[in-house]
Amino acid sequence: MGRPPTRPAKLKDGFYIEVRNEGSRSNGIKIRRDTKEEMLLAIQNYGRIKDVVVLGELRNDKWVDKAEDLKKLVNGN
Repeated sequence: MGRPPTRPAKLKDGFYIEVRNEGSRSNGIKIRRDTKEEMLLAIQNYGRIKDVVVLGELRNDKWVDKAEDLKKLVNGN
C-alpha cells in the first residue's frame, strides 16, 4: 500500500453534469460530454430516473460557462 495522492485529479475539458439517485444527499457521479448538444441529450436521458445537476463547462482547469447559464438553456427560460 502506498501513500494516497495529495493533489486532486484533473478533469478533462468538456461539459459536466452530476447524476445521483433521486432523494440522495451524497455526491453523485460526474459525467463529461464533449458538446452542449450531447450534454443536453444526457440530461434528458438521465433526468427521467435520476437527479441531474448541471456543473458547467470546464476548459483548461477553469469553469468557463457558469452552471446558471446552462440551467437557463436546459429549462428554456
